Amino acid sequence: MVANIKDKAVIVGVGNTKFSKDSGVSELSLAVQAIKTALDDAGLQPSDVDGMATFTMDSNDEIEVARALGCGGLNFWGRSHYGGGAATGTLHQATMAIATGMAEVVVCFRALNGRSGHRFSSGVSGEITTADAIHWGWYMPYGLLTPASWVAMFTQRWMHNTGVTKDALFEVAHSTREYAVNNPNAFFHGRSFDRAEYDAARMIADPLALFDCCQESDGASAIILTTPERARDLRQPGVTVCGVAQASAPDQEQMTSFYRDEFAAIPEMEIAAKNVYQMSGLTPDDIDAAVIYDAFSPIVLWQLEAWNFCGFGESGDFVLDGALRADGRLPTNTHGGQLSEAYIHGVNGLVEATRLVRGQSLNQPSKNVDHALVTSGVGIPTGGAILGKLD
Repeated sequence: MVANIKDKAVIVGVGNTKFSKDSGVSELSLAVQAIKTALDDAGLQPSDVDGMATFTMDSNDEIEVARALGCGGLNFWGRSHYGGGAATGTLHQATMAIATGMAEVVVCFRALNGRSGHRFSSGVSGEITTADAIHWGWYMPYGLLTPASWVAMFTQRWMHNTGVTKDALFEVAHSTREYAVNNPNAFFHGRSFDRAEYDAARMIADPLALFDCCQESDGASAIILTTPERARDLRQPGVTVCGVAQASAPDQEQMTSFYRDEFAAIPEMEIAAKNVYQMSGLTPDDIDAAVIYDAFSPIVLWQLEAWNFCGFGESGDFVLDGALRADGRLPTNTHGGQLSEAYIHGVNGLVEATRLVRGQSLNQPSKNVDHALVTSGVGIPTGGAILGKLD
């Protein structure tokens, strides 16, 4: 059974900081900057905020963020686990809080110095403090220490099963970069690449080369949600949460579910997709644009299949037909994604999905965007959401 919280919460403000490789400020400062920008976007004051949702991986205490912003007291705070799996998890928690009356104005945020501070590419060896050490310990002696190495395992198997080639991976990476070229806020603004440069880039973990891997970034992103009633009186067009879900699947590990009957699969995302479609009453045909979590280029392909935009093994042909581009079936990652705008653990994707529905993306598709899909990470407990226009 899927609880129906359709249209019970509305995004009314969005904000990003500058994205860089060395912010020169604390993660608390980044969080406050992004949230203040989102509040200004909505026409709200810090004193209006009574709830916060973020990642367990975020270093900022909610009370410190509230005190720095001048928010006053809080009625709700919640954190979501599993790294990039929390991107829409924060949205899920905020929506539940608003739908149940536990809070009225909730901030979702993620702030990190992901390049000048802790770098996820450094891997997990020597830094594990969770129960994940139990299963990761089996892989470490073989050099499987990083997200790139784990995803490379899935990718090799999936490409073997489907026959999808590097042509499709290039298309994902290149189409995403072309959006970033036109986005002044993206790290790779104005900096394209061609197939020769893609093929010549250094290998990270076969078959993932440099341009198949997301950035490591300093920055923060935030969104503000409130009730539909309050949203109608605010500055920006309201963007309603049509459906949102979190999901894990049997034999789930964090990033390394290698002992499933078929490990080149993401059943948790399929569960999330089923539940979001059921909650929203929508189908893939209703989705006009998407922000699909792109820590690595192949995971975009897997998610296109999980959300039923194409069948298993058909995502290669789907993207090679130009589906992800501005004039394609499903313009995707129009901000440049984590591959080419910034890696803010997917929360900058929530910002972009909101802008797409508002009609405010810097790479706004020519067709009307009534509904946009946004997803969380792959290989972990995950989730997704469909955003739409507030009536």
